[in-house]
Amino acid sequence: MTTNLTLDNYFFEWMETFKKPAISSVTYVKYQNTHQHIKKYFGDIKFNKVTRQNYQTVLNRFAKTHAKRTTSGFHKQIRAAVIDALEEGIIDTDFTRKAIITGREKVKEKVMFHSYSEWQALIRATKISTNSYDFIIYLSAMTGLRFAEVLGLTVEDISFKNKLIIVNKTWDYKYHTGFKPTKNSSSVRTIDVDTKTLHVIKNMMRIRKFKKPQQKICENEDGRLPVSATINRHLEKLCTKLNISPISFHGLRHTHASILLFKDVNILSVSRRLGHKDVTTTQSVYLHIIKEMEERETKLIMRIMMKALSE
Repeated sequence: MTTNLTLDNYFFEWMETFKKPAISSVTYVKYQNTHQHIKKYFGDIKFNKVTRQNYQTVLNRFAKTHAKRTTSGFHKQIRAAVIDALEEGIIDTDFTRKAIITGREKVKEKVMFHSYSEWQALIRATKISTNSYDFIIYLSAMTGLRFAEVLGLTVEDISFKNKLIIVNKTWDYKYHTGFKPTKNSSSVRTIDVDTKTLHVIKNMMRIRKFKKPQQKICENEDGRLPVSATINRHLEKLCTKLNISPISFHGLRHTHASILLFKDVNILSVSRRLGHKDVTTTQSVYLHIIKEMEERETKLIMRIMMKALSE
């Protein structure tokens, strides 16, 4: 039995030896994430000193900020390594046996899109913040950009002179492979931006001292970009703080489009702004708004007819 080996060390060697050659690079990222969690939660604890109680305590802590499914995946990867170590005689106890898997409680169901007043409260709060997560939320709320599109924005994609954002790539936030093409050819587009939003972007670039053309404007102070789960948790907390309905990050895009449509912006213009393949996609996604608009138009028509008859 190796007495100086840590769980962190063993798991790293195990995944490099047995997993890396046998699985795809995308799947391997999941093991790398687990390794980072092991370093964070277990620290330098010796492998042969980990007890069932230690292990369960870590799982309980992990579960407080992660879904049950994520906690289960974290446990399964560690358990696979532990079973191999047990067979090799490196440890003599399976501390993962009979572990209890829990997860973050399901929060209030998120709405598909915000009302105009809720959207207003959100953009006003994030507009004045210098937090990189708030900046990402603000950009999506004001432009309708997808999460990967926002993360893929670089200094050279902002045209202050022409008041445009150029969308020509995305960022792989899920598997960390770098820049990727847009969702489809229609997603390559330019988006008109208001002067106040350009000021917010310019201010953030000044604070972060972004100057190089390829620098990603949504990076935090450590040069990192968030994953989807992180930004959604931040958005959820922000909605709670502002006392507005919880919404997913993608819901910001739905909100942006819904407000434009309800404010009588032409559906073709909205479709192009969103980077949809065609107007049919926009019509099918935002059918609820189109129906509301039709009802509003019907009432307007009836008022016009009634007024004409009464004059």
